[in-house]
Amino acid sequence: MNDAAPAHTPAPASRRARVRAPELIGKGGWLNTGGKPYTLADLRGRIVVLDFWTFCCVNCLHVLDELRELEEKHRDTVVIVGVHSPKFVHEADHSAVVDAVERYGVHHPVLDDPELATWKQYAVRAWPTLVVIDPEGYVVAQHAGEGHAHAIARLVEELEAEHEAKGTLRRGDGPYVAPEPVAGDLRFPGKALVLPSGNLLVSDTTRHQLVELSPDGEVVVRRIGSGERGFGAGSFSEPQGLALLPDGSVVVADTVNHALRRFDPRTGAVETVAGTGRQWWQGSPTSGPALEVDLSSPWDVAWWQGRVWIAMAGVHQLWTWDPESGTVALAAGTTNEGLHDGPAAEAWFAQPSGLAATEDRLWIADSETSSIRYVHATDAGYAITTAVGSGLFDFGHRDGDAAQALLQHPLGVTVLPDGSVAVCDTYNHALRRYDPATGQVTTLATDLREPSDAVLVGEDIVVVESARHRLTRLRLPEEAVRVDAVAHRTQRAATEVAPGTLRLDVVFQAPAGQKLDTRYGPSTRLLVSSTPPGLLVAGEGAGTDLFRELELNPELTEGVLHVSAMAASCDDDPANEYPACHVHQQDWGVPLRITADGASRLPLVLAGMDA
Repeated sequence: MNDAAPAHTPAPASRRARVRAPELIGKGGWLNTGGKPYTLADLRGRIVVLDFWTFCCVNCLHVLDELRELEEKHRDTVVIVGVHSPKFVHEADHSAVVDAVERYGVHHPVLDDPELATWKQYAVRAWPTLVVIDPEGYVVAQHAGEGHAHAIARLVEELEAEHEAKGTLRRGDGPYVAPEPVAGDLRFPGKALVLPSGNLLVSDTTRHQLVELSPDGEVVVRRIGSGERGFGAGSFSEPQGLALLPDGSVVVADTVNHALRRFDPRTGAVETVAGTGRQWWQGSPTSGPALEVDLSSPWDVAWWQGRVWIAMAGVHQLWTWDPESGTVALAAGTTNEGLHDGPAAEAWFAQPSGLAATEDRLWIADSETSSIRYVHATDAGYAITTAVGSGLFDFGHRDGDAAQALLQHPLGVTVLPDGSVAVCDTYNHALRRYDPATGQVTTLATDLREPSDAVLVGEDIVVVESARHRLTRLRLPEEAVRVDAVAHRTQRAATEVAPGTLRLDVVFQAPAGQKLDTRYGPSTRLLVSSTPPGLLVAGEGAGTDLFRELELNPELTEGVLHVSAMAASCDDDPANEYPACHVHQQDWGVPLRITADGASRLPLVLAGMDA
C-alpha cells in the first residue's frame, strides 16, 4: 500500500505491491460451504481475506470478533476464509475443528489445513495472520496480530472502487452455508460452580447464557441471559468463568464482552461490575475504577484473599477486582507470552484460563504453556511458581514426576479434598491429578471430550465435557488410570538463520490515510527476548525502533526468539482535531535453527508487505 496516495483515491494496481496468491490446500477439507470445495479460481472477482488461525489462540478469537463487522458490511464483495492451522496435536483433529467453528460462531468458510500446507505456502509465521487477496488473485497486504480491522476495511473500500472501475469485481452471495442448528440443554459449556442451594450453575458459552441445573445436573431450572450476543442488560457474549462471592452472588467472566458481570441468584439480576466492553490495548490503564478500565478476554475468576482474581487470558496476565473499593488492578504478568517464574510483576504467562484457590495458593491452568502454576505470598509480595510444564512448545500426555510430566492445553484446575489438584487436561481429553506432596502427576480419567472445568459434589467430581455439551459425574478414583506416554512439540518448522549477527525487521506500513502517531512520543515498541535466555549475546530488551541487530550465541544451535511489536497510527488529516487512532500489535515465538547457510535477516510482517 502506498501511503502517499490521497486519502480519497485508491492506489492503482501498478503502485500497489502484488504477489500471485498461492492455492488454498488443506487435507482436512472445507467447512461451512455445504460440502463444496473451493479454489482461488472459484473466488476470482471477490476480495478474499485469509484468516490464519488456530482455535487455542485467544488472539485469533479476538480477530474473529474484529472481522464480524467487515464480514457483514461487505458481504457481497468480500469472502473471508479461515485457514485453520493447528499448533497442538488435538487441533489437527478434524472433528475438533468442526466443534471450534461452531463454538466460536465462525460464519464464513474454513479450510482445515492440519499439515500447515497453506500456512507454509504463504510464509506465515504467527497466529493470527491476515492476508488480503484482490479480485484478480494477487496478494496485496499481510497483517499479523490484532487491531488491523480498520486498515483492512479501508483497503477493501479501495479495492472495491478500483476493481469496479476495471470491471473485475464480482458482487453476489458468498460461498458460506450455515450448518443446521443443534438442539440440547447446553452447547459448549465452559465453567461450572455449585450454588448455595445445591444447584449447579454453568456458563453455556456458545449460547451466551448461564444455565442453572438441578443438583443431578440433568434438569434445567432456569436460563439467565437473552441468548443473543450482546453487552446490554440481560445479555452475555461467550461467558466463561464463575466464582461464588461471600454474599452469595456470582461473578461471571463475560469473556468476549471483556467484562465482569455479577449475577444474583436470589433476584436473577445481572449487573456489570468491571470493564467497559472494550478490549484492553498496550498503553491503557491497568488499575483504577473498575467500570472505567478496559479488560481483555477474562477467562476465569476465583475468590482469594479478599479479592476476585481474574485470569486475563487476552493479555497473559492476572488481575484483581476488589468489590469493596470497586477497583481493578494488575496483579501478575508483563503481557509477554511464555513461561517465566519469579516475582509476580516479572512473570510471564500464556493465556491463563483456569483458577482454583486454597488458603495459601492460587492454582492456575496456563493453557498455552500446557502448565500448572500457582501464586503464593512472599515477604516481598506475590510470586509465581510452575508445578508442571516447561514452555510454549512442549506438550503431550505423560505421567510421573512433575519435572518431566506433560499436559496438553489444560483449561481448568480444581482443588481436591486431600490438597492435590485435579486438572482438566483439555486437549488430552483427560482428567489428571497433580499431588504437591509427592510431586507426581497421574491420570484419573480418560475418554472425556475437551474437559474445561470440574467441581466437587460430595464424593463425586462433576466434569464439564465442553465438546460433548454435558456435565459428567465421576466418582473420585482411588487408583490412577495407566496411559501410554506420548510427547509432542509444535510442528512448525524452525527458521534457519546464520551464526553471528541477525538483522530483525518488523515490517509495518501505516494504513492509507494514516500516519504513525508521534504526538506523545514514539509510536512504536519492540521487545525481544529468547528461550533459552542465553540464545542472544546482544539485542535483548525493549526499544522504540522496529528493527534490531541481534547477536546469536555461537555455542547454541537452536532456540526460540520471542518478539513483541506494537505500532500506533492515526488519521492523517490536519483539519481533524480528534483523529481516530488505532493500535496494531503482535507477539511472535519464532523457533530458530542456526546453520552455516541460514539467513542473516529475519523479517516479521506486522502490517504491509516485505519489500
